[in-house]
Amino acid sequence: MSRRSVRSVLALVAVSAACLTVSGPAHATGAAGNCSPTVSITGYSDALDKTTYDGTFVGNISALATDRGGRLAALSDRSSLFTLDGRTLAPRSVAPLADEKGAALDSEGLVVDRDGTYLVTSETEPSIRRYDRTGARILDRLPVPARLRDRATANASFEGLTLLPGGRTLLASMESPLTGDGVNRLQTWRRTPTGSFAPAAQYGYRADANLGISEVTAAPDGRLLVLERGFTSGVGNTIRLYAAELRGATDVFGRDTLNGSEPGVRLAHKTLLADLANCPSLGAPAHQPQPNPLLDNVEAMTVTGSTGRGPHGALRLLLASDDNQSANQITRFYSLTVSAH
Repeated sequence: MSRRSVRSVLALVAVSAACLTVSGPAHATGAAGNCSPTVSITGYSDALDKTTYDGTFVGNISALATDRGGRLAALSDRSSLFTLDGRTLAPRSVAPLADEKGAALDSEGLVVDRDGTYLVTSETEPSIRRYDRTGARILDRLPVPARLRDRATANASFEGLTLLPGGRTLLASMESPLTGDGVNRLQTWRRTPTGSFAPAAQYGYRADANLGISEVTAAPDGRLLVLERGFTSGVGNTIRLYAAELRGATDVFGRDTLNGSEPGVRLAHKTLLADLANCPSLGAPAHQPQPNPLLDNVEAMTVTGSTGRGPHGALRLLLASDDNQSANQITRFYSLTVSAH
C-alpha cells in the first residue's frame, strides 16, 4: 500500500476507538516498537488466557468485531459469542450459538451489522447465519454458492467475514483454495431491499506458500486488511498482515476452476504491511517454539479506531489468537497501529 493509500484509509476511519490497556504482569512489559515501516505494536495482553466467564471457557477466539458504539464482540469457534470491555478486555456477557437443530457451530467469522444483529460463519457446511442481538435466535441464513459448498476443503472454508464500507456488501474469505483451485476465493453478497444478502461478485486471492487466510477486515476506503497464517511443527507460526485491493480484480463467480494464471483473470492485488515475526517481542512468553515469542495462532482482527485525524493519524487494529484450548497455545490480544509514516 502506498503512503498516499494508507493516508486515505486513515482519513476515513469512523469507528469508535477501543484501546488495549497495558498494565500488570499479564500484559506487555517490553517497549513498543515497529514491526515494519508502516506497522507498530503498542501492546499485548494474555489476561484472558485459560480463564472462564459465567461457566464458559474464554478462548478459542476466531473473530473480533466492533459495533457502531465501539463495543467489542469476540467469537469462539466452540460456538460462544462474548462481549468484551473495549479497554480492559474483561468479558461482559456470553451467549451460546447453535444451528437450526440446536447443534454447536464451528464459528469462525463475525460481523456486527448496523442494526446490532450478528452475522456468523460456520466452517462445517460452510454457512453464514444471522442471529438476533442476543445471539439466541436465528433470523436468516444466507445463500452460499454451490461451488463453495461442494468443493470447500474440510475445516478451511469461511474463516473471515467483513462488511465493506457503506454496509451494502458482505465479504467472506476462504481459508484455503477449493478442491481443484490454486488460489483462495473471496465471496461477496449484496444487501437486498429487504435487508438480507444475495450472492454477488467473487474474487481470487493468492496467499503465500503454505499459508491460509485466517481473517479479513475492511479498511474504510474499501481495501481489505488480510491476515495470512501458517504453522510449522518445531518452528512455530507465520503471521503476515497484507493490504489487498479488490478494485481491478476480475469477478470469477462463474469460473469452475481458478489457478490465478488464466488469461484475462486479475487477482486481488496485495501489499505486505508487516510480518509479525519482525515485531519487538515485548518480553512475551511462548509455550512452544516460535520464530518470535510474541507469536501465536492469530485468527482474529478488527479495526477499533484511529489515533488522530487526517494524514498524520494511525489506524488502530486489535488482533487475537486462538489457543485451541491447548496448554501449548495462548489466548493473546495484540494492539497494532498502521501509520501513514
